[in-house]
Amino acid sequence: MSMPEPAHWREMLSYLHRHHGELCRQWFEELEPLRLEGGVLEIRVSNGVQKNYLAHRCNGAFNEAAQAVTGALVAVSFVNGVAPASRDEGEGEIASDAPTPGADRQASQTSGRGRRANDPIGYDDDQILLSPDYTFDNFVTGPGNRLAYAAAVAVGEQPGRAYNPLFIHGGVGLGKTHLLQAVCQTILRANPNTNICYLSCDSFMNQFLESVQNGQMNEFRNRYRHVDLMLIDDIHFLSNRERTQEEFFHTFNTLFQAEKQLVLSSDSPPDEIPALEERLVSRFNWGLVARIDKPCYETRVAILRKKAEIRGVTIPDDAVCHIAAKLDSNIRELEGAITKVQSMAMLWQTPIDLALTRQALGEDEPTADPGPQLTIQNIIDAVTQYYGVKLSDLQSKRRHRSITVPRQVCMYLARKRTRYSLEE
Repeated sequence: MSMPEPAHWREMLSYLHRHHGELCRQWFEELEPLRLEGGVLEIRVSNGVQKNYLAHRCNGAFNEAAQAVTGALVAVSFVNGVAPASRDEGEGEIASDAPTPGADRQASQTSGRGRRANDPIGYDDDQILLSPDYTFDNFVTGPGNRLAYAAAVAVGEQPGRAYNPLFIHGGVGLGKTHLLQAVCQTILRANPNTNICYLSCDSFMNQFLESVQNGQMNEFRNRYRHVDLMLIDDIHFLSNRERTQEEFFHTFNTLFQAEKQLVLSSDSPPDEIPALEERLVSRFNWGLVARIDKPCYETRVAILRKKAEIRGVTIPDDAVCHIAAKLDSNIRELEGAITKVQSMAMLWQTPIDLALTRQALGEDEPTADPGPQLTIQNIIDAVTQYYGVKLSDLQSKRRHRSITVPRQVCMYLARKRTRYSLEE
């Protein structure tokens, strides 16, 4: 056994930042190389969530960095900081959705589909992997998500007692998955042995159909009805699935009556999910239904700064404000913009500035002064003059077409040409 050279570890981190900057996170600095033995470099992590994430998202990049720095055929292994001498202990790991050798024995040991204590080797493509980025500390709150955030925090602190079930709905890329994963990680920090089931609705349906076809319904029910916490993403996929709805109804009842926490996410509220049984709609409404709306401009700026901080990337304020003004549909677009800007900066070996940001977003650099910034008053003046209506009529509650059309045009232009949100 030999101890890794500190200089080699620093060179590895530098290599990762140069060649795999999109994977790097600030908490990489907390990782600690333990030993180099038999061509395996052991790296200690703080918790099982980091261990799983690194093993399944970053293993190839770390192997490449280790081999490039040492010049030898070295493989990287991540071990939990709680027990670095053993590779069989980890906290907060979620079981694979695919059957593995010894799965029946394992199911009886863990009371179902939940956290496993073995090394995270058997992850299935359908399994939802917890990301260390998705914690409550990294969640940016704004007018559109405060209720959902507060409810998720309460559930994380008092599972099964605060809001059960918690139903979070909103459009794509607005932070639903972030909140679900933050609930998982908060509960796991308080009790690493919590038996968690976190999967997509699609995975639940596929597992159900396979169990029916293979005559393994007892195993299926044991797997999902004996967990401490169940989180289902995209529950609206239950639409038009009568047999799956029937099974989920009984699973829901079993967990609810045992005071186990349920957290569900969807793109629409329960009563707007088409072809969803009324008894499921009523049960989804038992707890708290919280909506997430699109972030306003100020929230988008804060989100961009937080995402850049997590990645250890420095983006000037004018570039951040430009991205926030340009992209307003969802958070994933904002994160994608940061990734593209960061990649271009690394490729061209230039600092990130407004010009580079414009190029990353596919814009041409302005060649002339664009003139004064449009205001809402400018838009109102142009619309009232064009349509021949009065400002008082525009701001009234009248719904005649001669008034509603210019009013909607005014709102549309104000939303597109100013930095104000639709609500503002």
